[in-house]
Amino acid sequence: MKIALCGAVAALTVVLMLFEGLVSVASIAIPAVAGCLLIPIVAEAGLGYAFGAYGASAALALLLAPDREAALIYTLFFGYYPALFAVVSKIKAKAPRWAAKLLIFNAAAVAEGLVTVYVLGIPFEEFPLLGGWGPALLLALANLVFVLYDHVLAGLIGQYYRRFHGKLGRMFHR
Repeated sequence: MKIALCGAVAALTVVLMLFEGLVSVASIAIPAVAGCLLIPIVAEAGLGYAFGAYGASAALALLLAPDREAALIYTLFFGYYPALFAVVSKIKAKAPRWAAKLLIFNAAAVAEGLVTVYVLGIPFEEFPLLGGWGPALLLALANLVFVLYDHVLAGLIGQYYRRFHGKLGRMFHR
């Protein structure tokens, strides 16, 4: 059952990433939604299965998705963050927990920017926002969006446990 759940979620994730080619303005939203599909796997099967499903879906998204940048955003952050959320949430103190979350996000955001420029070949001049301050401003705005995403993810996880975990848990935890 756990492997079937992982396969179904990985397949649905790849389908969502393929749809991103149809709705090109959603190059961040669709990877974020696709990453949230890991919530049932983390809850019902565990972190090992969740990271396995992430690995399979990230590899297929990188190979098949028409928007390489969206696939990269999924691979470098949104794909694994819901599973990592469970690990980071175990840090009891609020300040170190948020420091860890922001460190993970900023490392992924900088890596995504560097890979976009140096691997995908998008010239740095394509980002002409406020001259030299553009990348710093984008990173600051991205951090604000990340904090919002983190709160929404926490709410989704809470709703999953309230509404579905008891019902689905019986199938997976016999």
